[in-house]
Amino acid sequence: MVARIVVAAPASGHGKTTVATGLLAAFAARGLRVAPFKVGPDYIDPGYHALAAGRPGRNLDPVLVGEERIGPLFAHGAAGCDVAVVEGVMGLFDGRTGAGELGSTAHVAKLLDAPVVLVVDATAQARSIAAVVHGFRSFGSGVRIAGVVLNRVGSDRHERILRDACAEVGTPVLGVLRRHDAVAAPSRHLGLVPVVERQAEAVASVRALAAVVAAGVDLDAVLATARTAPPLTATPWTPLTAEPVAGRPVVAVAGGPAFSFGYAETVELLAAAGAEVATVDPLRDEALPAGTRGLVVGGGFPEVYAEQLSANTPLRASVAALAAAGGPVAAECAGLLWLARSLDGRPMCGVLPVDAAMTPKLTLGYRDAVAVGASVLAPAGTRVSGHEFHRTAVTPPAGATAAWAWRGETGTVREGFTAGSVHASYLHLHWAGAPQLAHRLVAACG
Repeated sequence: MVARIVVAAPASGHGKTTVATGLLAAFAARGLRVAPFKVGPDYIDPGYHALAAGRPGRNLDPVLVGEERIGPLFAHGAAGCDVAVVEGVMGLFDGRTGAGELGSTAHVAKLLDAPVVLVVDATAQARSIAAVVHGFRSFGSGVRIAGVVLNRVGSDRHERILRDACAEVGTPVLGVLRRHDAVAAPSRHLGLVPVVERQAEAVASVRALAAVVAAGVDLDAVLATARTAPPLTATPWTPLTAEPVAGRPVVAVAGGPAFSFGYAETVELLAAAGAEVATVDPLRDEALPAGTRGLVVGGGFPEVYAEQLSANTPLRASVAALAAAGGPVAAECAGLLWLARSLDGRPMCGVLPVDAAMTPKLTLGYRDAVAVGASVLAPAGTRVSGHEFHRTAVTPPAGATAAWAWRGETGTVREGFTAGSVHASYLHLHWAGAPQLAHRLVAACG
């Protein structure tokens, strides 16, 4: 059995990432084997979790993978560990818009039968914090809030008032973090700057978080709480979905600062399908890895590195040549921009006859999509649940055969491009929710 705790909050901005990352690093510093998880589709927080824990940060998103896979994916990621820390998303009960608790931190806590630590920003609050905590403990059913961590506490007197208030509603205070304890991490238009872009500074930040949390949180009490979680009966998820493709074709996966968004299970699925997975960094490498027969390009920040990406003419030509020769290419969001003719006026790979540009509008939300036509990624009619999250747009928004279609607020939306061996779209997918995608792509490499 793996001890486990879910770190939640009343809303975004209360300090979940601070506490979750600090707990992971502090437990690891004690010699415990820790497993990090993040509720929802976020790619950036798991990078900091991985740095703190020394093992991949993984996502638990019932919308993207189905609630039946949450337990197995947790068991897979936590295998061999002493304790797991699961960071929530938004407020405790905030899930997919219009779908109740689906995809919320509360939903995942129930699926894992895990106790919850509620992180509450105590700024400008005194005894009223008792009403907040009591409200979260009494709302809904099946969620066990085992204690609170009070964040941004102003003084010893403020702390006493808050502790007395929490005692009134029978809620243990597991930790107190002062306002001056905040550890700064830079952010931009889609959240925190990813670890891969600030490795040295991120290491320092995680160490600082470990020190802050170790000093302000009762680690023994949190660990004891995590150990109250009952045994989880789920069978660990396996990436093996079918007989591996023979010949171990090389599939390159884009990485580095410009393409840092990806789920650990994607590479595991590709390898299990028979591929030899190799990483290519478009900011550094001037050619695809030797023998590359397929390419997967996930999300990231190509708009931040447009000039450098454009300057890498040899790699852009190599990608275009692979696509022209019929090598399967699957790209999502940032990958779509890189395959475009241009990004903010700078030449890109030119695989697709589209132009991309930054916009002031944030496009955000889950999508229930269906494959419009057959592609190297999916047969026509394949149904998936994905997530959009970008401040860019492409012109035109879809090809003659779109990648996906879904029902929007004003009618059917057709989005993305399938042309020859290329599948490109803004839609982020968690391939554990549709594991056949990896096998189909690797098979197409033959």
